[in-house]
Formats: sequence, C-alpha cells, structure tokens
Amino acid sequence: MWKWLRASRQQIEEEMVGSPEWWCFSPSFYAHYVTVMPLINRYIQGSVIDLGCGLMPFRDVLVQREVLYHSLDLRPRSSEVTCVGDVQHMPLLTASYDSAICFEVLEHIPHPFQAVREIHRILKPGGVVIFSVPYLSRLHDQPHDYFRFTVYGLRLLFEEAGFEVLGIQAKGGIIAFLGHQISTLLLSIGWPVWGVRQAVWFLNKWLITYWLYRMDRALKTSDFFALGYVGVAQKGH
Repeated sequence: MWKWLRASRQQIEEEMVGSPEWWCFSPSFYAHYVTVMPLINRYIQGSVIDLGCGLMPFRDVLVQREVLYHSLDLRPRSSEVTCVGDVQHMPLLTASYDSAICFEVLEHIPHPFQAVREIHRILKPGGVVIFSVPYLSRLHDQPHDYFRFTVYGLRLLFEEAGFEVLGIQAKGGIIAFLGHQISTLLLSIGWPVWGVRQAVWFLNKWLITYWLYRMDRALKTSDFFALGYVGVAQKGH
C-alpha cells in the first residue's frame, strides 16, 4: 500500500512540477511558494545556480526573469541539469555566481557546515543565497535525511561560513504540515484515475490547500510549531 502511494506521489510530482498549479498541491507547498517568491523577486539576479535542484520547480520562474540559470544535483533526475556534483565539494569555480537558491537540501547533507562554506566560495562578493529547510517533516529520502534546523541553528550555520544573514522567517506552521499529509493521501489515491484526479485536485486546492493555509496564517501557528524556515544570506563585498 505504502509503495503504491509513494509511486503515485512521485507520478504527480513528475507530471506537475514546473506548472504554477504544482504549488497548490498542499498547504505546505503553497506556504513555501508564497514565502520564497518575494525573495526571488527581490534578490535573484545575474547568474544563478539552483543547488540540489531535483526536478527544478523554480527553473521557469527564474528563466522568465532573464537570469543565467544553472543547476546542480548529486543524482540528477533530469538530463537538463547543468552540473552533477556534491554541494559539499562543488566542481565550480570560486566567485562564479551572483546568486544561488538552495531549497530543502541542507537537511540531506551529512556535513552542512562544509556545504554552506562551499556556497560562500562559489558566490561572487555581494552574492546572495536564498535557502529553505523543513522543521516539521516526515522522514523522507531515506536514509539521507539527517537534520532539522531551528532558526538559531541556521543563523549559526551561515554566519560561521562568513555570510551576513539578512533574514530568516518561518514559512508555515503545524496546520500547514498536517494539511500536507491530508493532501498527499487524497491526491495519491485519486491521481491514477483520469477524471477522478481532476475532481480531487480541484477539491484539494480550494478546501484544503487554500483554506488550511489561511487558517495557519490566522492562528499564527508558526510562532511555536514552524513548518520550516526560509532565509537570505549575503557574502561580503
């Protein structure tokens, strides 16, 4: 049963990533998107590298901004990934990028301090990285799920590497987290049946994703039970 649900969930991801609708998958996905996008619009420019890019869900958004987009992953799931490599030891030139994004990656890295030092190395002086990590989360991508970071741990991680942390904010709370579990279950069950998938997606989008996201915000559950964090750090000039 669980293997079947995981396969269905993977199918949804492969078919929907890159579409604006992908961010309506669950309250937690939507919370991530609405937190990250203003930061992308404000800070990302020039040459940008998507670290631990996965299926590159932000590629189209970044390309539309007319930046030079590159991507890096240890185990690419797409032939369009620019570079194969480990974030802890990147095969990239020093001071070669104006900006970077690193979303939901650091928890999967055995030595995150080394990885953040590498991010600092490849950025140009004044370069910016936008990063995110989960806090409330199921175990995932096992056995490579190593850490959960608090806001204080993240600040230490980036400052130790030489960054100035411009800000860190929670991207949602426990209601968004619980809603994600409901969305995942409903969509995974309904997705394999054409016709059912459209109905389930519509109902999930309006009755779970949007409604629970707004409830999460209104009750400010992230003050005590953060879904995860999004931050911005800058390399000195």
